[in-house]
Amino acid sequence: MESDQSTFTPIAEVGEFGVIDRLRAVLGEPTSESVLMSIGDDAAVYRVGDGVAHIVTTDMLVEGVHFDRTYVPMRYLGWKSIAVNVSDIVAMNATPLYATVALGLPNNVSVEQLEALYAGMANACEAFGVAILGGDIAAAARLTISVTAVGEADEHDIIYRKGAQVDDLLCVTGDLGSAAAGFDILAAGKKGFEAGGNGASGSDGAQPDLQEFAYVVERQLYPQVRLDRIEHWADAGVKPTSLIDLSDGIGSDLHHICSSSGVGAVVESGLLPIHVQTFRAAERFEKDPAAWALFGGEDYELLFTVSPADAQKLDKDSFAVVGQILPVSEGITLRDPDGNVSPLQMGGFKHF
Repeated sequence: MESDQSTFTPIAEVGEFGVIDRLRAVLGEPTSESVLMSIGDDAAVYRVGDGVAHIVTTDMLVEGVHFDRTYVPMRYLGWKSIAVNVSDIVAMNATPLYATVALGLPNNVSVEQLEALYAGMANACEAFGVAILGGDIAAAARLTISVTAVGEADEHDIIYRKGAQVDDLLCVTGDLGSAAAGFDILAAGKKGFEAGGNGASGSDGAQPDLQEFAYVVERQLYPQVRLDRIEHWADAGVKPTSLIDLSDGIGSDLHHICSSSGVGAVVESGLLPIHVQTFRAAERFEKDPAAWALFGGEDYELLFTVSPADAQKLDKDSFAVVGQILPVSEGITLRDPDGNVSPLQMGGFKHF
């Protein structure tokens, strides 16, 4: 059906996920029996035969939206562009294999900078077991990096967002909010630099010490991928019931699990794993560390649900329980340490 060209609906009016829903309706659902998952999860999945499936995802980083070259070295940017895509493969409980890279290059990117970008990509590929097979390069108004990653898994091993069950434990790997803290540290440093080195970067008007906050800055620039956790699950004989990577923050990503699974959930704010440097950065900027943990995004940790019995089989240091899955009638809520319960609104990074 053709759209009405006489109307104009701003993208911001419907938002990123509203746009996805609209475009999905235009495309329709795939009719091939080999397609196991199309739009609606961390990655698409299709059967390639003998119980084996390929997992495909595409992610784009755009200068001025996702990164700022003022404080993001090209080598780190190359690493991150691979890592964010591999994270989507891992979030399907799959093994990453290959990638292709498409670049939009402005005329202020040098050959040497491009080589540094690809050196970072090469480091990430070596760390994650990925090979870059090709791609495309074109001129563009701003630096744009689009990566498509391909992974593989046995069909029965794939974990989707849609499998959460009432009474499952809601769990996360690693700590939360660190990447958001690191972003604010770097942004404050840029502000101070632009003000001649004396910009008001914190509550006391001084620039933050990057050494003091080295961990959270690294979490922003150099995200890791939780291949180690899915390998641990396999070794322990545990398959979580649902899974998503925390690219946008629990405030957004938990809603995807609950919507896909038809359940509700409660998050215990007092159980959120937050690094000491994140607390220090929050104090420095007079911010709430729990808000960073819930809505900051870019941690690329794994948010998963698992039965209490299976949780007992896992290394207790490999995850943290942060809540529980409830009937859909209970909604999605946040409970503070005093027992006060409030709706957990969908939040996190917004493109529009």
